[in-house]
Amino acid sequence: MRIGVDLGGTKIEGVLISDAGEVSEKIRKDTPSDNYDSTLDTLCNLVEELQTFHKTLLTVGIGTPGTLSMPGEIIKNSNSVCLNGQTLKKDLERRLGYEIRLENDANCFALSEAHYGAGKEASSVFGVIIGTGTGGGIVIHKKLLIGTNNIAGEWGHNAVPITVRGLFDADRSCYCGRLNCIETVLSGRGLKQTFQERYGGEGEAVAIGHLADGGDQTAIECIRLYCQQLARCLATVVNVIDPDMIILGGGLSNISELYRSVPEQMQDFVFTDTLITKLSPPSFGDASGARGAACLWPPRGII
Repeated sequence: MRIGVDLGGTKIEGVLISDAGEVSEKIRKDTPSDNYDSTLDTLCNLVEELQTFHKTLLTVGIGTPGTLSMPGEIIKNSNSVCLNGQTLKKDLERRLGYEIRLENDANCFALSEAHYGAGKEASSVFGVIIGTGTGGGIVIHKKLLIGTNNIAGEWGHNAVPITVRGLFDADRSCYCGRLNCIETVLSGRGLKQTFQERYGGEGEAVAIGHLADGGDQTAIECIRLYCQQLARCLATVVNVIDPDMIILGGGLSNISELYRSVPEQMQDFVFTDTLITKLSPPSFGDASGARGAACLWPPRGII
């Protein structure tokens, strides 16, 4: 058994999971709003509660927005800004009294789907988060690719390709300080902005998807445009790492039109005659993060 925890912007979910991927216990708590000390308290309390379900102290993996900046192990690039500049891993270890493993939440999503989900038969998986933010993780032969700078898979902070630049109306500022990052177009916030600017519509990103499914013509046109943008951005990833499978996660991964339209549109921008890479929805939805965090440790699971 292993413990996995997903630290999200609105909730913290912890699971007790077997080596076969079966969840025996699950705990959810609200994430304290923009308060680092309270977030730390809630994380520790949740982990300690999960430890009580097993006689032996279990390994703990935690998925979080952002990444660790080395060598000081300081959180950077988190859209949960109260985490930035904090030594979250060290602080948790000091409180709990043992080593934990901590990784970017998109990496944990990719690990979960590669080990137990839609990509379990694939040799290489690119896991994509399209929701509040736009992140990604790369898993090769069930092992996470982290990279020298701890940023492997962070496609959302590449500039949008020139073929996408013509598909929105004005420069967009990203929280990272740059202009026209992929995240400014493909995140939920980006889709909402496109709906407002180009179509005069109102509504959150998930609601736009529901409107399109219900036949609203303006929303349908907006989702079609989003599919074009997503296809061209994903094509650049395929040209670099050529994965067996791309698995979408996050709130926007529930838009069914993505799986019908994006693979065909990617074909025109990938450097191959026939695109074999598959595009798939996730097996576990928002439960993937905690499962993947547990996979940061090998199956032995005992400290």
